[in-house]
Amino acid sequence: MSSLALLIIYISVGAVLGIALGQLKYKGVGLGIGGVLFSGILVGHVANAYFGFELHLENGGLTSEASILHFLQEFGLMLFVYGIGIQVGPNFFAALRGSGLKLISLAVSIIVLGCAITLCLFYCGIVTPDAMVGMYAGAITNTPALSAGTIMIDDLAAAFNSTGKDALALGFDAAKVPKAYAVAYPFGVCAILITMILIRGIFKVSVEAAGSDYAKSKSAGIDSLIVSNVEVENSEYVGKTINDIPGVANGTVICSRIKRDNELSVPSKDTVLAKGDLLHLVGGSKYITKASMAIGTETKDVLTTHTYGSTIFVRHLIITNNNVIGRTLGELDLENQYGLVISRVFRSGVEFIPNKDMKLALGDELNVVGTRDNIVKAGKVVGNSSATLDRVAMMPIFIGLFLGMLLGSIPIPLPGVPAPMKLGVIGGTLVVAILLARFGGALTFNKMHWRLPTAALSAFKELGITLFLTIVGINAGANGFWDELAHGLGLHWMAWATLISFIPLVIVGFVGYKLLKVNYLVLSGVLAGACTDPPALAYANNMYKDAEASSIGYATVYPFVMFLRILSPQIMLIIVSSAF
Repeated sequence: MSSLALLIIYISVGAVLGIALGQLKYKGVGLGIGGVLFSGILVGHVANAYFGFELHLENGGLTSEASILHFLQEFGLMLFVYGIGIQVGPNFFAALRGSGLKLISLAVSIIVLGCAITLCLFYCGIVTPDAMVGMYAGAITNTPALSAGTIMIDDLAAAFNSTGKDALALGFDAAKVPKAYAVAYPFGVCAILITMILIRGIFKVSVEAAGSDYAKSKSAGIDSLIVSNVEVENSEYVGKTINDIPGVANGTVICSRIKRDNELSVPSKDTVLAKGDLLHLVGGSKYITKASMAIGTETKDVLTTHTYGSTIFVRHLIITNNNVIGRTLGELDLENQYGLVISRVFRSGVEFIPNKDMKLALGDELNVVGTRDNIVKAGKVVGNSSATLDRVAMMPIFIGLFLGMLLGSIPIPLPGVPAPMKLGVIGGTLVVAILLARFGGALTFNKMHWRLPTAALSAFKELGITLFLTIVGINAGANGFWDELAHGLGLHWMAWATLISFIPLVIVGFVGYKLLKVNYLVLSGVLAGACTDPPALAYANNMYKDAEASSIGYATVYPFVMFLRILSPQIMLIIVSSAF
């Protein structure tokens, strides 16, 4: 059997076992997608011990299998973070303007505390610099930090050897870094999950309530829409037009139906009012109340379009036509073109009162009232194709991944640091996905869109994170995880790494929830983002039916944190190298 076929078998077995393990729960708590990491470790160990699976050559190089696994691991993580960026991009900047500074402050506090504990372990003589870097990267579950720290260890070792010092004796052995990382990584993931569970248990958090609170905060300041049927009684408005009703002219009130002499019709703003007319008004509660009191009184009469013989219908039209996206409702002018009234606009689950200056976006739903023929004609103009929303456009995906690679590869030189900083392909992909989701349509004049259908978005993220975690586990298992754990310094590294990850998370998590009143789901995303930990984010996303709250928390801090996580091990090594 070919080596490629064996790799696929190892990955598949690890994924299947891990997914099954993650579905096991005790009192509602389980590992979730994190189970894939542990099954990957088992598969890697068995493959290495009994089937001769090797990732390293005798000269220290990598086997072809190791190179393939590394590519699949990075590609899987790219798919995951790309999906996250596309999901949260439209609301990312609004969240940043709102509570972003508070969330970033919490994440930075976790980083500072973690670095302080790590440096204390070194200065107390507990760990060597190489183990320190590996433990730190594993405790915060950050692979780019591992890579940056390993390169720095190599650079410092070469510098020490050139001056006649024994770098290995001083504790600058690059081979130790990934071992310490592999031992610390699984427990770094557990520390985040345990922190989320502790906060939830100690403060008796209701996930459903947290999700509801987040939904309410999204629409804060938006007056909830109501409908009211009002009979025209005030003689002051008899003979005047619909447009003279308070709120209609400025768009805060919509009159979508009028019933006169038992005949229901769609009014225009120029329709003249008569005494006894029944009007169906839609708008914010305070505006509807004002309009109702001005023209007459509310009535219990029902102005339904379902009456037998009625020629008036209410339908939803979906914006899918590229020529309409980016235009305003005023420019579309369905009222004069087709005699329709738009009573509501639905966007990302939020209901809005339409106004002529509202710019239309892909997937917006217009609640229209009018005749069947006119609704059909208007539907052809706006697109109204649910199939378009379900179609996955592949070109934008690969453009996004390409641009993410480019951004992540740009070196950022810093004084005193031997190697330049980089966002890395993962950080670059996330940043690009967020930017394209928010501005990509406008930049391409609405000819290209980065929105992914819900099913495709879920598949992207699940496939990506499963690949990444399975392969991380296989690498750890095949590289002596169990031997280091049972016979080497594994337990020693594990114990101290747990402190590096757990203490900062618990302190900041408790402060964030109890003192700063951060929404629990958002805070869970921040904790995962502070450790740039996809498994923890996946766990947080699965706590509630809508993953937006935790994803927003994750994505708000992720780009800033990723840069600091890559920078922090190098800064710590510069500090400790001064001791030699």
